[in-house]
Amino acid sequence: MTTDSDSLRITDWAMEDRPREKLMAQGAAALSNAELLAILIGSGTPKMTAVELMKLVLHDCNGNLNTLGKMSIADLMRYKGVGEAKAVTILAACELGKRRQREKAEERADLGSAQAIYEYMHPRMQDLDVEEAWVLLGDQSVELGKAVRISHGGISETAVDVRVIGREAILCNATVVALCHNHPSGNNRASGDDDRITQRVEKACQTMRLYFLDHLIITDGDYYSYREAGKL
Repeated sequence: MTTDSDSLRITDWAMEDRPREKLMAQGAAALSNAELLAILIGSGTPKMTAVELMKLVLHDCNGNLNTLGKMSIADLMRYKGVGEAKAVTILAACELGKRRQREKAEERADLGSAQAIYEYMHPRMQDLDVEEAWVLLGDQSVELGKAVRISHGGISETAVDVRVIGREAILCNATVVALCHNHPSGNNRASGDDDRITQRVEKACQTMRLYFLDHLIITDGDYYSYREAGKL
């Protein structure tokens, strides 16, 4: 088994190959994803630098950091030179990236378009392996007041209770409602059940004099908007 003392540490590399020094001299934006990850893990293997090791991992993720963030600790530990501590560090960094994206969306808190709603909800839903439904509640300026998860379901469906939506809207003094749920399969097409849920929520909103802004089906990288499709 390779130990940390056997690994090729960043301080053992040629000066021009040291990502830490490169960051200090040129800034973080000058580094590749592999170089940034190499700084986090600190060392590779006797035959492979940390940068080369991270290039290998990213290659298997098609260079996509979202795919990297979906890997498990066990997945990462299959790579020689990646132990539990390094795997945890990599996933912690991915999670921080997701949280930063989420906080940036919350600063804007704009529900004025399907794209804006998607950008707000995507960080919350991109890695889910089961369906969840959320209701976004806003005011007449179409700014977010509150986001509430109203159900957590199975792989292919989740329940939506219009009474829960109505209660949350009253408690928040909302005048605008948007519904979002994810499709873990990656297929963003609306099903018959999705259509029926949309119709029930629309009818409930009309009864309560709430503006039903949209119903979005969210996948990792795309969305379906009932409003944009002309079905609201």
